[in-house]
Amino acid sequence: MTPSTWRVGPLAGACGLTVRTSHHWDTIGLLSPSRRTAGGHREYTEGDLARLYQVLALRGLGLSLESIAVCLDTGVDPERLVRDHLAEVEASIAALDTLRQRLVRLGDALAADRPAAGGELLLDALRATGGTGPEGRRALREHLDDDQIRELGARAAAVGPARHYLLEVEWPELYRRAERLRTSGVPPTDKKVRRVVDRVDELSALFTGGDAGISAGVRGAWRADPAAMSGEPAPADGRHDLTAYLDAARRART
Repeated sequence: MTPSTWRVGPLAGACGLTVRTSHHWDTIGLLSPSRRTAGGHREYTEGDLARLYQVLALRGLGLSLESIAVCLDTGVDPERLVRDHLAEVEASIAALDTLRQRLVRLGDALAADRPAAGGELLLDALRATGGTGPEGRRALREHLDDDQIRELGARAAAVGPARHYLLEVEWPELYRRAERLRTSGVPPTDKKVRRVVDRVDELSALFTGGDAGISAGVRGAWRADPAAMSGEPAPADGRHDLTAYLDAARRART
């Protein structure tokens, strides 16, 4: 190698990727090495590194690989991408700082043996990790009893730091993907919709422990007030349409 080229192994390791992922991205045409050695080894150039950064930054913003490929083929403003990436990182830092403060208060309440305050602070911590605002908590209280809400909060806490990425990054993106599929006219029986629904249900099982009552309560809160549960300013009618679309996909897989 020359100083301006990189082999797949060292490059993948430096970026936190696996060699298998690098090979997959090469296969689907998302990121292919521009050079090969006389011995046939793949080498990435500085231009390839620039594209790799774009892939990782867009993936960090919640885009699917399919969306990333479209963006890169269309053309992405690199300065805008850096600004958006930086804004996302700063937003994550702010969210984690909010969560840290709430967990400090929760720890203080538990140390002082104040169960009631601890329960309320668990809900507060759950809101910070799950993106459900006060309106969403009120919607949950209409469908879950105190024991179920405490169980939901305890399970979210037990997941550890990964809950931020599962609840605030992956879960909203799954619903955004489903909405794009719905508005594009993709039928709920399509395998792309089924993959989204399967993952949504996997995350639901993780945070509800597979408890049918809690699952039914959370789903009931979504059906009753989807705008409050999502915490997004999208029209409630659209959320109801999406809920019905996902329910249709669930029925189709049984």
